[in-house]
Amino acid sequence: MTDAHLDRMVRDADPYRPEVVQHLDGAAQNLLEEIMSTPTLEPVAEPSARRQRRRRALLSGLASAGVAAVVLGVVVTGSIMNADRPEDRPSTPADTSDDTKPITDWAMVLKAAEENPRLLIDQPGWKATSVYGFTEKDGSITFSNNDRELEMNWYPADVYDSFHEDRLRVSEPAQVTVDGWPAERFQYNEGDFAVMLKPREGSFVELRTSGTWTRAAFDEVLATVVRVDAKTWLAALPAEIVTPQRATEQAAKVLADVPLPPGFDVTALGGLGANDAYQFGAKVTSRVGCAWIAEWLRAKKAGDDDALRRAGDALRSSHRWTVLRQMNDEGDWPEVFWETADEVAAGKPPAKYRDSLGCE
Repeated sequence: MTDAHLDRMVRDADPYRPEVVQHLDGAAQNLLEEIMSTPTLEPVAEPSARRQRRRRALLSGLASAGVAAVVLGVVVTGSIMNADRPEDRPSTPADTSDDTKPITDWAMVLKAAEENPRLLIDQPGWKATSVYGFTEKDGSITFSNNDRELEMNWYPADVYDSFHEDRLRVSEPAQVTVDGWPAERFQYNEGDFAVMLKPREGSFVELRTSGTWTRAAFDEVLATVVRVDAKTWLAALPAEIVTPQRATEQAAKVLADVPLPPGFDVTALGGLGANDAYQFGAKVTSRVGCAWIAEWLRAKKAGDDDALRRAGDALRSSHRWTVLRQMNDEGDWPEVFWETADEVAAGKPPAKYRDSLGCE
């Protein structure tokens, strides 16, 4: 769940309401080259009302919804896309690949990008500020420009009718298009708009405004929203994103002072997709915490007191893990983790700990 999702829940109080870079800088260009070197192989309630700090933890569970908001840093300054294929504007792929890279993981990342709508704002001044649900059936990417935000949420096509029914309670729809894609615009109030795109390739997208907007400003930006290919979309993500190639290095930083459960497979962390540091930290600590809880439960059942003590000590030590202490200034994931870990260490594993920590 994104910050904007939570925000709109409060703001709307409605039970029915569930730039592509013209010139990439050095870091972004490195990411683009890295990507190009590999082969392409029930409606949710809506959000609002920002908390003073970013609410980045998925309180309902990492596994079921993906990890919460990821702060990106890519400024959308102009178009690098050509107009040869308006339906899916491509970047130019490289012909070679690095056989030493985990192609299987990149194939997963590219496949995920290919299966989401891949919409970007082709206008100067916009930057991607959050992404959620990158490898899920639903997700979100938010673009910001000063005091305006445009959130693009995608959902499975089979919930379109339900969402559309709800939006009809908001206002009469106005027929619009987004890069040639049929859509309807709804207006909540003078500066609050939503645009629902018709289902396509198994999903549909809703664009939602936040901040200071006018109809004219929204229509102007809407006319610059474009659909791109997977590699172009991925290249719009900044180099700070932890890709499969960077997972081993980043995992070493995350786990520097984290005790590992018996048999914990660090190499498997390369399959976590593309995440920013916060997202990656949450996913990694989720796996560690779940594995320690599983060990605690095993030891409890087997009467293995030494193993039980080690597991309890490891879970209690999470309050000192550098990664969680750093993340605590940005969001709620550490608090969720600590609460669950403390209950287990105290001998009272919560019934829904798997949901809380997103255990698989």
